[in-house]
Amino acid sequence: MLSNRLSAFLLGCVCLLAQPAQAREYDDVIASGYVRIGLYRDFPPYSYLENGAPAGVDVEIGKRIAQGLGVRFEPHWITPDENLEDDLRNNVWKGHYLDKNDEQPLALKHLADVMMRVPYDRDYSYMRDSTGEIVNEQVVMFGPYQSERWQVAYDSEKIDRVSTMAVFQYHSIGVEIDSLPSFYLTSGFQGRMRERTHHFASLPQAFAAMQRGEVDAVMGMRGEIDQQLSRAESARYRLGENGFPNMGKQSWDLGMAIKQSNRQLGYAVEEVVDGMIRSGDMATLYADLGLQYELPAFYRDTAER
Repeated sequence: MLSNRLSAFLLGCVCLLAQPAQAREYDDVIASGYVRIGLYRDFPPYSYLENGAPAGVDVEIGKRIAQGLGVRFEPHWITPDENLEDDLRNNVWKGHYLDKNDEQPLALKHLADVMMRVPYDRDYSYMRDSTGEIVNEQVVMFGPYQSERWQVAYDSEKIDRVSTMAVFQYHSIGVEIDSLPSFYLTSGFQGRMRERTHHFASLPQAFAAMQRGEVDAVMGMRGEIDQQLSRAESARYRLGENGFPNMGKQSWDLGMAIKQSNRQLGYAVEEVVDGMIRSGDMATLYADLGLQYELPAFYRDTAER
């Protein structure tokens, strides 16, 4: 009898630990006095630690969300997994049995209440797997707050002007390894730019290489480029005017994600962010951080009507 009870107890403990982390509903967030904002770690200028404190535009938006809800801001740092679906599963609706940082079971922890910097794209939101099931059915992607795009910056003492990618048949360019710009430059244009493309662990490292004279230009996300230009001591580094032929989608909208069952929280968060955009506070926030701001397509389309 004792053996049976012990076995049942141990099985119950195992099941408890195996349960997915529970996303908090709106009332739970408000009652707790804080909101967990999911942020990608080490991802300047969007979210990172600076002198030990959270910094970046997504951090500042998260703080505004918390203020609008009347609660305290708490960062939930996300280490990227293999793909976005993994990130959404691990941090928004299910959780992962191991936390990548300290190997403590994540089921004993909590999920992000809201995850920032998620693509706001209908096709992606309703993407189906090979069986016809919606891949992200447990997640609601909502609240577009920014449009992002690719950008080139160059050393004007090495290159007169960048109005076309053709210049990189003759000038070197730095990119982050395993990024879309890396693939674009090394596999496109019949390979004519492959030898001129240099790889770095991050965009800031690529930009630093340009400042040392090791490459003549860099390519990355506009926000990353903007931050590096705002911190550069010389005006010799400038933005390219070029497009990216045959690249596919060159700009995309970014929003937020919550668990599908937490729509009330989503509505409250969306109201805060929408107010920031329509009042101009969002554009001011970006400008204060030295970043360009572009309205998401939803707001551009509304303005044109």
